[in-house]
Amino acid sequence: MTTDKRKKSGTNASRRKFLSVAGLAAGAGVATLAMPNVSRAQTVTMKMQGSWGAKDVFNEMAMDYVQRVNDLGGTRLKIDYLVGGAVVHPFQVLDGVHGGQIDAAHTVTVYWYGKHKAASLFGTGPVFGFNANEGLGWIHNGGGKELFEELQTQIMKINVKSFFAMPMPTQPLGWFKKPVTSMADMKGLKYRTVGLAADLMQAMGLAVAQLPGGEIVPAMERGVIDAFEFNNPTSDRRFGAQDVAKNYMMGSHHQATEYFEIMFNRTKFNALPKEQQAILQTCAEAVSSANEWKAMDYYSKDLAELVEKEKVNVIRTPKDVFDAQIKAWDGLIVELAKDPFMKKVMDSQKAWARRVVYYGMNNSTDYRGAFNHHFPNVLKG
Repeated sequence: MTTDKRKKSGTNASRRKFLSVAGLAAGAGVATLAMPNVSRAQTVTMKMQGSWGAKDVFNEMAMDYVQRVNDLGGTRLKIDYLVGGAVVHPFQVLDGVHGGQIDAAHTVTVYWYGKHKAASLFGTGPVFGFNANEGLGWIHNGGGKELFEELQTQIMKINVKSFFAMPMPTQPLGWFKKPVTSMADMKGLKYRTVGLAADLMQAMGLAVAQLPGGEIVPAMERGVIDAFEFNNPTSDRRFGAQDVAKNYMMGSHHQATEYFEIMFNRTKFNALPKEQQAILQTCAEAVSSANEWKAMDYYSKDLAELVEKEKVNVIRTPKDVFDAQIKAWDGLIVELAKDPFMKKVMDSQKAWARRVVYYGMNNSTDYRGAFNHHFPNVLKG
């Protein structure tokens, strides 16, 4: 064989080897596309209980979260959802998750503020000027989640991991048998609220009862309470607030912001693969917006129907009530700040509000003026 033929033969062999290797590589690529590197994690089913009755819109919003987790979790991660009271009392889900009676809960921090009043600062605290969306901004980007982690792990030492979702609109002052024309009309009333709002109303001269949503109307019917707030027109309408009172006072400083707390047993959460932990967190962030947009639709429709169908008298809360609330908050802040951790949380919130709300207030257009231009004489007060 000549040198040229040997060279040619070697070249052909190299080419055949290259094509063979390339073919294997291509086949491997096809296999990779057909069989992606999916998690081999064992299927995990978590039992979650809400703090809400079956008819409450919050129960629907909790299931919105569960549906997203189940859709993304496929066959590897699933949440079974139970309504409030199915395993533990609606106000005791923290104990249930910490102790392992349930794996997770959909609730609000204010329901367990009796264990540490700082809980209420992460939802229903003093009014520093930020709205609920800006408050969630503080939680995610202003140090709030780190402070909440400190509260859970270092101060309370509870076996719970939490995420926040759903920036709730300001909660109405509530339902009254007679219209509130001034702060004097509220003195001495037996009033239902929860969390630091209970301390606030007591400081304003009201007698406060803390009740779950399902117990409010029966208490009103029996005269145990004279007035109450829960949260929003849809929840209120669904449990029959309009059947026991006809005066709905809108606007208040008692619970200007709030968010859902989606909590998990920390041991069980930490045992999950990282991609499943990410699903639980990402779904909380996604449903936060979905819940807020649903609330815009539901709450506005139900308020209109409360007026048109149920003949409810919707009234803007008088300014002197707002002023009395701010004064009462000032007194409470002094007391709360005696606790070093609570002072640290409030200082963090105030620093966030000073920067973020300053920007927002200066930059926002005149929405009220635009609304009044297109819908004259609709807004009162």
